[in-house]
Amino acid sequence: MVEHVEIAIVGAGFGGLGAAIRLSQRGYTGIAIFERADELGGTWRDNSYPGCACDVPSHLYSFSFALNPDWSRTFSPQPEIWAYLIACAKRFGVDQYIRFGHDVRGASWDAGTGRWLIETSRGAYTADVLVAAAGPLAEPALPKLPGLETFEGTAFHSARWRHDHDLTGRRVAVVGTGASAIQFIPEIQPQAGHLTVFQRTAPWVMGRRERPITSTERWIYRHIPGTQKIMRVGIYLAREAFVLGFMHPNLMRRMQKFTLGHLRKQVTDPALRAKLTPGFTMGCKRILQSNVYYPALTKPNVDVVTEPIREVRPHGIVTADGVEHRVDTIIFGTGFHVTDMPIAERVRGRDGRTLAEVWQGSPKAYLGATVAGFPNLFLLLGPSTGLGHNSVVFMIECQLDYLLKALAYRRRTGAPIEPSPSAQAAFATEMDDGLAGTVWAQGGCKSWYQDSTGRLSTLWPGATWRYWLRTRRLRTEDYAR
Repeated sequence: MVEHVEIAIVGAGFGGLGAAIRLSQRGYTGIAIFERADELGGTWRDNSYPGCACDVPSHLYSFSFALNPDWSRTFSPQPEIWAYLIACAKRFGVDQYIRFGHDVRGASWDAGTGRWLIETSRGAYTADVLVAAAGPLAEPALPKLPGLETFEGTAFHSARWRHDHDLTGRRVAVVGTGASAIQFIPEIQPQAGHLTVFQRTAPWVMGRRERPITSTERWIYRHIPGTQKIMRVGIYLAREAFVLGFMHPNLMRRMQKFTLGHLRKQVTDPALRAKLTPGFTMGCKRILQSNVYYPALTKPNVDVVTEPIREVRPHGIVTADGVEHRVDTIIFGTGFHVTDMPIAERVRGRDGRTLAEVWQGSPKAYLGATVAGFPNLFLLLGPSTGLGHNSVVFMIECQLDYLLKALAYRRRTGAPIEPSPSAQAAFATEMDDGLAGTVWAQGGCKSWYQDSTGRLSTLWPGATWRYWLRTRRLRTEDYAR
């Protein structure tokens, strides 16, 4: 017999656990969290590479209803964030809902029963409501390099770090210079015999104002009510002010002079500094933060290569200029499938088409949460909810409040939650118009914020408090009946 649950949640990361906690607090008990791995944690479980840490301050990158007074640093390292999620699951009792080792291979809407039919690696289920919380950073993206299959050394993505592979004395290639790479490169540089960094586009890297949180501060947060909430609000407002630069490219161009000063101070070699100087407006791609990345690249055992990669051979990487760079290890810091998430190919709506088929390379969802033609489906951190300046955990919590309102409406009326095509189209147009004049659109770069059509389908245009306002009320008139 196929097991039925009221609410099925895909993924046990920040989104999935947050959903389960808020639902359980409202009295929902028919919950199942399908997690493909054997442990919870999502991207903070998977990304265990050396130096992995958050680039949003610790007090803000956490649930508002579960503040942690014991963060060790102002920017949390990966092990602490993972431990925090595990502790939250236990504290709120939602670990009982997790079905580990359940990879969701497909989900389809059955109009006859008004339920979702879910196929997992460990059997079939039905559910009244499906919450997709797999997250945008769940599936590593690997470049299609000719000859990669012939490489005789060890190759892996930073999100699948080979801790059993000792890098001491090895000739290591790092492909990509994004957020993960700038964190692990300084960690592995002292170990490697030689490190070759293949850079396609120089990122903007600003200094990181980070420090340990003192024992006195932690005592205050634990024992004086409200102090950590005040700190959190202050950090939120400071981060929120950054949005002005993203919305006004000319302002960002003036701000980037300070970041170039950081580069000049840390890299004195003019040839290397030229390679590391970005050719687009700051903010167009994700702004990175590090005090140790540039110094690592100046070490004598490091080369920065800007020639495009032509092919991979059994013992090296060949660039467009014909030079073969001999390496025995390749580490890909090449990001994730964000706008082409694999789960979109597994969820089928009312007409039998998958999300991927409906979206045709450009994801759209009303408020980034619900999709026309997919009744009782809720996306967490769906299209138009990504940020360049603040904490996505804030966006998740806004969506969770919205989810609770939608479920209450469904229980009260019996109507499935599905936005009207016109409301969804109007929202997409609003997003496109709001992004048109921003640095993401005008900054002269190609980024992972853009989908395969070139549309900025990932980002929320503007201040996050505006999203909070939009999700405060369920506009029933925007939903099909």
